[in-house]
Amino acid sequence: MSISDLPALNATLNGISTIFIAAGWYLIRRGYWRQHIACMVTALFTSTLFLASYLTYHYARGGQATLFSGEGIVRPIYFTILISHILLAFIILPLVITTLVPVFRRRWSKHARLGRWTMPVWLYVSVTGVLVYLMLYRWFPAAG
Repeated sequence: MSISDLPALNATLNGISTIFIAAGWYLIRRGYWRQHIACMVTALFTSTLFLASYLTYHYARGGQATLFSGEGIVRPIYFTILISHILLAFIILPLVITTLVPVFRRRWSKHARLGRWTMPVWLYVSVTGVLVYLMLYRWFPAAG
């Protein structure tokens, strides 16, 4: 595996996180808390792997951005998705940690209250991460 393979790995890890975040939400809504825990731990693990891979990729590239080559209406759509993704990505890590801390203190109602905000933001960041990858590297790849 080379550095150039990391964006695809990152999108895969985001996709896996998306599946487990959604499954965890589905399961807790139906009262399956043990399965919810398993899904959320898996989502946290894959998101952590994603973050390590993402930081490795950008460090290896010296922070150099990949240019988006799409034109027309797709360009503002891409940048709207990208900007919202970046802004929410900055807050999701502290939000996940803040939501996780009450679990260790067995403060379930606080965890549930925070989770109602964390889950949709985390899900959005994961889904838009995959979309950004697809738009940047698959649907509108840079020439050359």
